[in-house]
Amino acid sequence: MPFSDFHGNSAVVHRLREMMSRDHLPHAVVLAGGRGAGKYTLALMLAQTLNCLNRLETDSLPDFCGVCANCTRIAQAGDLDARFAEAVEARENLRETDKKETRIFVQTHPDVLVIPPDPPQMMIKVDQVRRVIETIYYRPAEGREKVYIFTDSGFMKEAANSLLKVLEEPPEFATIFLLTENPGELLPTIRSRSMTFTLAALTGDEIEKDLEKYHPEWKPAQRTLVARLCDGALGRARGFDLEAYTVARQHALVILKSALRSGDHSELFKITESYRPGVEGREKTEGLIHTLYSLLRDLMFIDSGTLELIRNTDIASELKRMAESADFEWITAASDRLAEVERGMRRNLLRSLSLDAFAAGLEK
Repeated sequence: MPFSDFHGNSAVVHRLREMMSRDHLPHAVVLAGGRGAGKYTLALMLAQTLNCLNRLETDSLPDFCGVCANCTRIAQAGDLDARFAEAVEARENLRETDKKETRIFVQTHPDVLVIPPDPPQMMIKVDQVRRVIETIYYRPAEGREKVYIFTDSGFMKEAANSLLKVLEEPPEFATIFLLTENPGELLPTIRSRSMTFTLAALTGDEIEKDLEKYHPEWKPAQRTLVARLCDGALGRARGFDLEAYTVARQHALVILKSALRSGDHSELFKITESYRPGVEGREKTEGLIHTLYSLLRDLMFIDSGTLELIRNTDIASELKRMAESADFEWITAASDRLAEVERGMRRNLLRSLSLDAFAAGLEK
């Protein structure tokens, strides 16, 4: 997968490759952009290029071969979710005393270390940064450059301060990538010692064209829907679970319609009863809440007369009928109550009851 296979943001990619060609790539690079924008994919591509054994040039700029030992081993970290799950499972199989001292890392090449947020807090912890400090000053074992990729900007305070010490005196043979959806989450002192590159959202047309090849089984209306829902993030679009979203949206419509009309709630109760405790139930509820927000946003667009911004385009006529009963005040109240449901999930309140109360509290 050479750089020509990276979709969009050609100016950013060109600038980074140009810096590599002149050996001027910063020792600390912040890659910013929405979830699924391609930050992690780009960071791995740059790591492969820095360490490729058969380094190529395309368009007079450095590229990676994708087939040498270094490229293939670094590419094994491409499925971050799978590698993360393996690391968590490996830690769970340790003795209790060892679990507490073991942090989560992903490493498929001795010179490339991926640092994801550590569960259960899902933040970068000080012991993870200490591992970076312990290893970063040793020269690469099999490549030309040591590469560290922090996949999230949620640092615990002590961890962020420790990273700052490394950024002040980085070795010449190491590069640190900091991936973030919001650069403002990083300490100003970290940002000042790094160079930030922002991956912009792709257009809906660009994503739809890609989905024609990636998901040929989807109908044009489905590709349009996914393109609008993913906010210009190609990674999110490719991995979008359309079937799960369709089910969640049907449930969300029942809940909102029940809230807009008082009376028989039997269908509502049947649906909310299916949102059970446990990890699977939590994920299902989070998907429902996200979908409810999406529908409320569309109702707001309809109420304000900006129909071109509707995301759920395939059910636009149904949403317009609902909007006849949902004014601005009702939509605002619904959003506030939905936020309460989210807070209740963090306190482990009964999910089905929270959803019932959400709908009942909004009855007109």
